Amino acid sequence: MTIPRRSALMIPAALGLSPAARAQAPAPADPWPNRPVRIIVPAPGGGGTADTLARIFAQEMEKRVNQRVLIDNRGGANGNIGALAGARAAPDGYTILWSWAGTMATNPALYKDLPFDPERDFDPVILVGNVPNVLVVNKELGPRTLDDFGAYARAHPNAINFGSTGNGSSMHLAGELYKSLTGAQMTHVPYTAPAAAVTDLLSGRIQAMFNLITGVAPQVRAGAVTPIAVLAPERAPQLPEVPTTAELGMPGLVFGTWFGLFLPKGTDPALLQHINTLSNEVLSDPEARARFEAAGMATLGGGPERLATFLHSEIESHAALVRASGARNE
Repeated sequence: MTIPRRSALMIPAALGLSPAARAQAPAPADPWPNRPVRIIVPAPGGGGTADTLARIFAQEMEKRVNQRVLIDNRGGANGNIGALAGARAAPDGYTILWSWAGTMATNPALYKDLPFDPERDFDPVILVGNVPNVLVVNKELGPRTLDDFGAYARAHPNAINFGSTGNGSSMHLAGELYKSLTGAQMTHVPYTAPAAAVTDLLSGRIQAMFNLITGVAPQVRAGAVTPIAVLAPERAPQLPEVPTTAELGMPGLVFGTWFGLFLPKGTDPALLQHINTLSNEVLSDPEARARFEAAGMATLGGGPERLATFLHSEIESHAALVRASGARNE
């Protein structure tokens, strides 16, 4: 997965937030919102990455609309239950889906009978941000750099077991991407909970993880695991001392979990643009951006067309990785 680089020079063009553009943005036909807004999060509540980031967004949006912005957690089936609820909602702007790479880009290839179509059933609103994966290894394994890790993998085929939170998860597909780029022979070990995988990594039962940075940064800072590289174009604020795959000569090894906002298909275009403009204001606010970065996400933003184009390319690239891995969920 490749997300365009975000820098101070790129923000105005990417967001399209000049004063003139804001002034010309069409307003919805009726005042919006005049009642609470619901954001469906296809994951359980309780502090996971998706839930935490969605709640930050809801709080920041609430400041700008003078209405409650409520989180509706709909976990289950790798996000399919919540996404289906979002697709079936009335296209009136009062139900917004907060979703991510796994549900919208991976699941179309992972499930034979997906109950929704990410492109046909939704109007994309905005590409919110990205949480990168980071390659970490057990302290006793030996490698300390990306080159060292590659050399070890070549010298010890199938000796590296890498853990993930399940078939088709970002941790799994990041490992598959590494394998496809390097020809490394490694064994995928799926877990049902990230904490269990991290525990086994610490004990040496598995040797590596391509974990989300939010799931392993505390262990890296504590020196409990060895960080090899962040799978991103730019260094992560949570682990600024860890180099990126791009700077280490593997710019194609970029992977993470991106997040986006979606509305049910058929939403009034003026209302969609209005929500996009408000969302960009949230993402460009320094205090809000600092909150997102502290929670592990680099903010992105832009127009609806950016998310539409990006989603289409992600569905294609994730399908190739799923095929290569042989993963399947029925």
